[in-house]
Amino acid sequence: MALKIETFSNVTGSSALFKALGHPLAQPGLSRLVARLAAKPAVALYDPFGFSPTLAELCDLSQIRFTGAYVQDVTHIGRALVGRPAEPVSSLAGSDAKALLVCAFDAERVIGQIRHLVPEGAEVLSLDVARLPSSMLTNARTYLDPLNFATNLVFFRDDEEDGGHHTRLVTANYWSGYGAAKTALWLRLYDAGGKALAEWQEDLRPGTSTVALDSREVRRRFGLKPFCGQIFLHAIGVAGHDVIKYALDTYGDSPSVLSCTHDANSFPADFYAGLPAPDKGERVVLWVQNAHPIPIPPKGVGLNAMGRPEIAWIEEEVPPFGTAAIDVGTLLPDLAWPDQIEIRAGRHVVRPRYEVIGERRTRIAHVNVERTDLKPDPKLSELGNLFGKGFILPAPILPRGRYRSLVQPTPMGTTQMELPAQLLIVDPEGREVSRRALGRLRRAESIAIEIDEMLGGIDLPTGHVELTYDFAQGGEADGWLHALFRYVDRFTGHAADTSFGAHMFNTALVYKGEPQSYTGKPPGLSTRLFLRLGPDPLDTYCHLIYPASTPWHPTSSTEVALHRDDGTRIASRHFAIPCGGSRSFRARETFAAEERHRAGAGAYAVVRDTTCRLFGYHGLISTEAFSLDHMFGF
Repeated sequence: MALKIETFSNVTGSSALFKALGHPLAQPGLSRLVARLAAKPAVALYDPFGFSPTLAELCDLSQIRFTGAYVQDVTHIGRALVGRPAEPVSSLAGSDAKALLVCAFDAERVIGQIRHLVPEGAEVLSLDVARLPSSMLTNARTYLDPLNFATNLVFFRDDEEDGGHHTRLVTANYWSGYGAAKTALWLRLYDAGGKALAEWQEDLRPGTSTVALDSREVRRRFGLKPFCGQIFLHAIGVAGHDVIKYALDTYGDSPSVLSCTHDANSFPADFYAGLPAPDKGERVVLWVQNAHPIPIPPKGVGLNAMGRPEIAWIEEEVPPFGTAAIDVGTLLPDLAWPDQIEIRAGRHVVRPRYEVIGERRTRIAHVNVERTDLKPDPKLSELGNLFGKGFILPAPILPRGRYRSLVQPTPMGTTQMELPAQLLIVDPEGREVSRRALGRLRRAESIAIEIDEMLGGIDLPTGHVELTYDFAQGGEADGWLHALFRYVDRFTGHAADTSFGAHMFNTALVYKGEPQSYTGKPPGLSTRLFLRLGPDPLDTYCHLIYPASTPWHPTSSTEVALHRDDGTRIASRHFAIPCGGSRSFRARETFAAEERHRAGAGAYAVVRDTTCRLFGYHGLISTEAFSLDHMFGF
């Protein structure tokens, strides 16, 4: 069963209520509240804002003897709340309740409005008993301000299996650019069973400084045994963004273990997609990380082949804040790459990661949110005269002498029954060199296109691909165009997966929030991307793409600035990327050894362009492996 909680709406934005009730530090207060109410013979509920269904999902209220439920909005009268039909709050005076639960935070004013209706002698309690400490609030005046709950969960492990696996999270204090003066991260590490292993706070330095959390250092710091679980992150004192963005590197004691992934997206969703079935000789493990303080029940999460109704349910219970490794091939033994899998997540988990395990090699990547609120948009097929290419999903072609590049379109909306698409190959100067119409791909149709096959004998060492809509044969689209991109080292067999969705790029017109903008209203026509640099002996790779829905500036004016971890600027380089083209670079070839030495450990770079919107991919390179994923902006 899916949790009946509101997490995120593309209309209203993020919901702070489920984070406030599900926060680890809220649980002791909620437990005391339930125990106090359970001791009363009769309890009334007053729910002026509709919070009680979320409370009931994230907190066990079964011990409480509710004798009545009351609401403020007359249109809510008759709704079932805590097993009782809702009555108007004006009827509360006739209740025989010995306690009243006011289901609200910042409840003093609400209680004052109905104080005269409270039965004589009844104790009045509210959700304020479960408030976080004031020191953790960004906006103390409005408790459910989303900025008070800038939280996220991150896959985190440090073990000794197969030579050792470690994780390293890097993020920046990008909130300082929005006026945040004093920012910190509160962290709690959980093992696979949901047991808290460590708790601490990292104070962030002023300016766009960075913080790195390395699992080996955390393990040494707290004297921990090997673990595999997750860290709960809470950013304090933030501004501008209520989402914690980060880059997560998975590495091993062996140089053959290397992956990187984007942030986990902090809003649990009903569905995720883009999970690949295992290729020959591989196992695919889905890491199910419980985002809540209640168990995921048996059959709370299930998998099905994309476009097919049969569901394979996960039978095991996952404890609160616990982590479970699910072998996809065991649940769906008849599927194989390029088959795609849909995750029925029931709002129990944030965007999950999956691990592909082959002979001597592993890699980790993430799936994406599958939208449930989209419908086909008939106007998209009519916008070509205004928006040119329209929605573009760009991705790099890695140097072909060393790497294979593959593209797999992925349905990413529950109502997306077909996908009219085409694939373009573009050289670094922005010239199209090959195009393939993919037709109207059915939901259950899984294909993977080899870039080598599209190019044939064309000599193109590198460049990029663009997945766009193609309405030449008709069809419908919803603007949520996604794909998985897979890269394979021809010599070592190491691989990397990355996936993302399309946007409109570099056009002065606006359609339904596109082109997106990190600051201000659309259109988003500037770039600020974060590039973490790998520690020695790893080198850092970056591929910047200048996609353009309509013709834009002939070349970009792109600066890549090297910074010390405290934000001090060390050096910069400039790139002029042709409109529609791309450029790639490696940090060690771009910045001199002396500059990198001055930048020191923990150095990072910022890709900045005020003239156009770029899309970027980053990765690390060792002697035997590489990683790749898209960059985050701020």
